[in-house]
Amino acid sequence: MKTFILSALILCFAVVCSAQTFRGGIQGTVTDPNGAVVPGAEVTITSPDTGLTRTIVTDDSGAYSVSELPIGSYRVIVKKSGFQSPPVSARVEVATTTRADIQLAVAAATVDWVVVADQEPIVNTAQNNLGGSIQAKELQELPVSGRDFTKMLVLVPGSGGDPSGVADSPGSFGLFSINGNRGRSNNYLIDGTDMNDGYRNLPAINQGGVFGTPATILPMDAIQEMSIINSTEAEYGRSSGATVNIVTRSGTNSVHGTAYEYYRNSRLDARNFFNTKPLPQDTFHNNQFGFSLGGPIKKNKTFWFVSYEGQRETVGIPTVARVPTTAEIAAAKANNGGVVNPVIANLLARNPWPAPNQAPDANGNNLQIANNAFNRVNSFIGKVDQHIGKDDLLTARYYFGKSNQSFPLALVGGGILPGFNTVTPTDVNIFSVSYTHVFSPRLLIELRGGYNRFKETFFPEDKSFNPASIGLNMGTSAQDFGLPLIGVNGFANLGANTSVPRGRVDTNTQLFGNVSYTAGRHNWKFGYEFRRTFVDGFFDSGYRGKLTFNTLDDFIAGTPTGGRQAQGNSSRQTFQNNNSLYLQDSFHIWPRVTLNYGVRWEYFGVIGEKQNRFSILSAAGLLTPVHQLYPKDFNNFAPRASVAWDIRGNARTVVRAGWGLLRLLSASHRRQRWRPGCVCLTLRHFRPRMFLPSIRRSARLTFMSTVRIFSRNWREMSRSKLATSVRRAASCFVIAISTK
Repeated sequence: MKTFILSALILCFAVVCSAQTFRGGIQGTVTDPNGAVVPGAEVTITSPDTGLTRTIVTDDSGAYSVSELPIGSYRVIVKKSGFQSPPVSARVEVATTTRADIQLAVAAATVDWVVVADQEPIVNTAQNNLGGSIQAKELQELPVSGRDFTKMLVLVPGSGGDPSGVADSPGSFGLFSINGNRGRSNNYLIDGTDMNDGYRNLPAINQGGVFGTPATILPMDAIQEMSIINSTEAEYGRSSGATVNIVTRSGTNSVHGTAYEYYRNSRLDARNFFNTKPLPQDTFHNNQFGFSLGGPIKKNKTFWFVSYEGQRETVGIPTVARVPTTAEIAAAKANNGGVVNPVIANLLARNPWPAPNQAPDANGNNLQIANNAFNRVNSFIGKVDQHIGKDDLLTARYYFGKSNQSFPLALVGGGILPGFNTVTPTDVNIFSVSYTHVFSPRLLIELRGGYNRFKETFFPEDKSFNPASIGLNMGTSAQDFGLPLIGVNGFANLGANTSVPRGRVDTNTQLFGNVSYTAGRHNWKFGYEFRRTFVDGFFDSGYRGKLTFNTLDDFIAGTPTGGRQAQGNSSRQTFQNNNSLYLQDSFHIWPRVTLNYGVRWEYFGVIGEKQNRFSILSAAGLLTPVHQLYPKDFNNFAPRASVAWDIRGNARTVVRAGWGLLRLLSASHRRQRWRPGCVCLTLRHFRPRMFLPSIRRSARLTFMSTVRIFSRNWREMSRSKLATSVRRAASCFVIAISTK
């Protein structure tokens, strides 16, 4: 009755982002010298690092299975009167069931055998996964630019990315793709809980700030294992691509730690092609430093682990440009009768253009200057593991990352001159807790919850400058201060990129309940999941305004020939609640053949806005406020089935095949279309206004109104996936077919 009540409570109240486990398991069959199964043999699995122990008795078919084991190496004690066993060891990896079959030998009395040999199976024989895992040793020993774990995601079979390492393909905005799926169709977890940015559907940690440089860093010395899973099993949902499951290190019975610093200096580097003598060499200093340390609080009971990583980078980005000379400005003044528009005079008094420092080159560039940029990062992670009683385990982990970046954004239209960089402060907080309770050797329940908060804003470097202080009345609030983007034909632009300021706070809350039950040759798992995403953001693109002048004479006279400015309230607080259920079984049909089958149901809630600022754009062109943008879709059932065949029974050559229907969670808070006749998400008004009060206007400025819209007939996307693979210990051959 107790088991039934607790299971019912889990199904009613347990909630999460995703059911993917961050632990693993061990299963196998115990046989006698003749190959006959041995029922009733007691199998005890023990971690030498933490003392965690699980005990189970083999069933009538001689099989045993232990799930939800923390990753690491294990030894086994087998007790059966009249038998003895050879040494066999097992290593548990993320979301993987390791097979450890034991054949007993006849003995005169009961003997305890400790499995100490490091002979774990190399190939997973029970599951269908077209991905792989990356161990801590690989993470620490392979050269990785910037110690960025995302650069390692392309190392598993079937994955690919942009050679630059910043996207899934050139010109796209994903991180990496696997087996033909979209780069934004991945799911990122840390210790089994959500670390996605619900706005971009990218990892909150190590997400790029300005110029693709990671705004925060997950210390690689804190990673125990990183699993990249592309599976057809019902346990995996939310996305059709990869599930990237990062498991952080834990403390053990011995104190262990690392300390490091990586240093780069421009004195050891060659000059940039554009940074020629006799000008000083552009600055480049990069210090990346940190430590990790873990150990026991109480042996075999309580363990702790902490890690810190910092980065300090200062860069001089070489810039060549054409700026007006003193003589050219004087000539423009003379052409205007010696009169300078008072707003322009106040602007020139601030020396917005640096003085030329070289003779004009073939393109007329008379300035070579270093645009200083910087990146300051601090990241910390702490973890505590508590063994409760003999079998239960409580784990809590907290990550905090904070950074401040400043880089030019000239590639997308901003100024390239010093003083007009884009500054990006970023804060990331991620917390998770997990509790595993063992009711019996065959029944286990896990409760898991997590919270992550991603805050990032983009501001112009001169955000404290009020244009009204020089008489330039843009009508902006303090949030949109900064010089407008000013372009004078033939010369370098003044002002930061028009897309700033913008920013968002993205929070994700999840809880999760998972039940595992072993019955004979069946390993059942079922669970219920909930995930809530809330994005509080603003996007004041164009609010600072833009002015263009055909000639320097027009600029001095204060006569713009073009421009634009956006106005309105771009702030939105969007949210979405997602629910899912799954039921799956791993059925060991024969010792070498495993059938995995199940079904998953997903409900991706209708995106909402806290203050009901969504509207329907009717056929008559009228905006009508609505509480629900599109119909709810409850028909998201996703059946899955796969089979794995260990051909020779030695876990070295495995054939797999699987099929599954997957329901996709889009980046819902960014699902916007520019087609007419649907639903308004953001309305921005572009109104003609006199930018400079003392400026003559020789031509009427053209403005437009733009409406972002959303399809009223939206339905959740789905993808059918058929995959087959043959894996051998020393090589891998994979064929994957994915249809939509």
